[in-house]
Amino acid sequence: MTTPRTPRRRPGEEEALVSIEIGLCLALSTLLFGIGAGGFLLRRNMLIQLMAIEVMLNATNVALVSINRLHPGDHAGQVFAFFVIAIAAAEAAVGLAIVLGFFRVLRTVETDQADQLKH
Repeated sequence: MTTPRTPRRRPGEEEALVSIEIGLCLALSTLLFGIGAGGFLLRRNMLIQLMAIEVMLNATNVALVSINRLHPGDHAGQVFAFFVIAIAAAEAAVGLAIVLGFFRVLRTVETDQADQLKH
């Protein structure tokens, strides 16, 4: 009975890993940020604007983690991405509280009605 042989590797030869180039990751990040910025600027619904801000923050995370791949020993990009996630969670909580208060007063979440709050 013989054991199956594993193919020999030459010195310096590594397995091919599926990886995405950093340029594609940054292009994805730019596209996501543009979609978020467009959603924030073009929509008047506060909930949609909050979601657009979340998309922009996630685009920032994609950029931070992909740039971190240039320096695998340094984890600064991942640490910053973690802090951005924490800030995004706080932003969502505070933003939803503001939207809820706005809705209780005016019964709408459209930002065009925000000028009525000063009276």
